[in-house]
Amino acid sequence: MVDVLLQPWSEGDLPLLQKLLGDPGMMEHLGGPESPEQILRRHQRYLHLPEEGTDYMFKIVLKASGEGVGSVGYWRKTWREQSMYEIGWLVLPAYQGQGIATKAAAAAIEHARQAPQYRYMHAFPSIENPASNAICRKLGFTFMEECQFEYPPGRSMMVNDWRLDLLETESLNPRRMEN
Repeated sequence: MVDVLLQPWSEGDLPLLQKLLGDPGMMEHLGGPESPEQILRRHQRYLHLPEEGTDYMFKIVLKASGEGVGSVGYWRKTWREQSMYEIGWLVLPAYQGQGIATKAAAAAIEHARQAPQYRYMHAFPSIENPASNAICRKLGFTFMEECQFEYPPGRSMMVNDWRLDLLETESLNPRRMEN
């Protein structure tokens, strides 16, 4: 399995974000590609996320080559009148199916566990995205429900709500991650 590192989002990561969010295939389950203006605004938001100490976006980097191949992050959200973290990830098509997203999401979860401000982390993959739903299962998330979710703003989609208790003492099971 490929080893990955997480690096804080930086000014030089805009080209990677353009590849991730500007590609119709990458955004198939997320409402379609974003415009260049939307991507630039999102890049600026990502750069400033850590300022309040609750929201983080990382570049996923292959340890062997130093190449940026995706993004993973978590941010605060109010869901069902509860404050929690939401986590999301994207990996370039050429690197999918190698366990990269699973390892990167596991590292982001461990980052959040270092000083959690919220007990729970949720992921909301589309019901039509089997790969992201499988990652949630591998990482020990509990399936809560199938529900409507607004993303992007103004567009409703059907998602699976997965929840992870960040205060659980058992760490992520590496065997589960190898499957």
